[in-house]
Amino acid sequence: MTSHVHADAAAIAQAIDRLAAEIAARHPQPPVLVGIRTNGVPLAQRLSAALGGCETGAIDITLYRDDLQGRALPQVLGSDIPGDIEGKRVILVDDVLYTGRTVRSALIELADYGRPQRVELCVLVDRGLRELPIAADYVGIRLETRSGDHVKVELLESGAGHDAVLLRRA
Repeated sequence: MTSHVHADAAAIAQAIDRLAAEIAARHPQPPVLVGIRTNGVPLAQRLSAALGGCETGAIDITLYRDDLQGRALPQVLGSDIPGDIEGKRVILVDDVLYTGRTVRSALIELADYGRPQRVELCVLVDRGLRELPIAADYVGIRLETRSGDHVKVELLESGAGHDAVLLRRA
């Protein structure tokens, strides 16, 4: 199995700019951006900067996952939701949308912090093959993948030293 770069730093920057423009067009008032740990957090921060600044936060879905049974508990980094989200427009931000299970977990946890007026989903990469009826409102890059493929987003802020979307075919 070999990996190849599907999107480089320039393509990722262009996708983030396009996502920010789409968000700005739909939201006259800045929404709250909540990144799903780990790569969703720096993506939310980049989107906030591209939007001219808006509230950002982080959500850690580790304890809300449905696949922890029989595994050692991974490290919990914690959530940091900005203030009260009651009645606000919230955009969940993640790097890759695949089965939909991560988003489901994030929605369950988000409800612990209040009831937003609306929740939307923004992803850098949508690779299809959903297991749950979840769709992104904003998509930076669409990839056609098979179930055995692996998509990895590497970001400068996450220690990769560069930005890239890698695709490894099964």
